[in-house]
Amino acid sequence: MTDHNLSKPDISKANDCPPLPTNASLLDRAVYWLGLGLGSGLPRRAPGTWGTVGGLIIAIPLMSLGFVPFLLITVLSCFLGIWICGRTSELMQGHDDPHIVWDEWSGIWITLLPFSYMGVSATSFWQDISQSLSIIALIIAFVLFRFFDIIKPPPIGWADKKVAGGLGIMLDDIIAGVMAAAVWMIVMMGMLL
Repeated sequence: MTDHNLSKPDISKANDCPPLPTNASLLDRAVYWLGLGLGSGLPRRAPGTWGTVGGLIIAIPLMSLGFVPFLLITVLSCFLGIWICGRTSELMQGHDDPHIVWDEWSGIWITLLPFSYMGVSATSFWQDISQSLSIIALIIAFVLFRFFDIIKPPPIGWADKKVAGGLGIMLDDIIAGVMAAAVWMIVMMGMLL
């Protein structure tokens, strides 16, 4: 299932974001910008980290809608992300370019699902989210997701190396989000006891 024809850029170096082809359709332009996390993946260094910051910023107002809407948006982002990341990768003519960060957006949203469920209520969201414990919880979720996304312990590393296309781009971040969410719940329960 690996696509050996497309190479993955060296993320230890600063990389320029591959340009959008000049003949791209309006739909491809929209998909490209979604793939770049509305520009949060553009920095030359650490675009995955910046993309995760962008995803976290977008998640906050989405979580204010309540758990069920945030869950539905997160699930939809994962399914649509397979197509968004795959098409953006085709437009960039490379596999899983680090500037493609829609997968980081979906991954951090998965990590935040327990926070959305347990942490804050929809009716008092903006008051609850400004509390110091909520801010600490968001920071812990961010750090845990980046840890799992960067270190790629099994099965994340397997998914990153063995699954090609849009599914391959998304799958490692989905798994990282699930693992980070599980550890986040353990950490938060430990802090609250």
